[in-house]
Amino acid sequence: MDVRSNTFHLTIASVGETRFDGATISATLPGAAGEFTVLAHHEPIVTTLKHGIITVHDASGEAKEFKVENGVFECSGNRAIVLL
Repeated sequence: MDVRSNTFHLTIASVGETRFDGATISATLPGAAGEFTVLAHHEPIVTTLKHGIITVHDASGEAKEFKVENGVFECSGNRAIVLL
């Protein structure tokens, strides 16, 4: 199976720092309206984030966690970005 078919590109960044930038299987985020998970080929979405933890499963399946206070999430064209 082609790894690219079940991954999307995710960037998690704040001013002056990139916390994550790479192929991702899934990302679970603390949305303002509740927790949600994004997979490859997700429908376009823009939403705000609240205090919590972003859990990313990278292309190798390894889980990584990132604490956030707030931010904005945008997803379209099999690419996603979190601005903190």
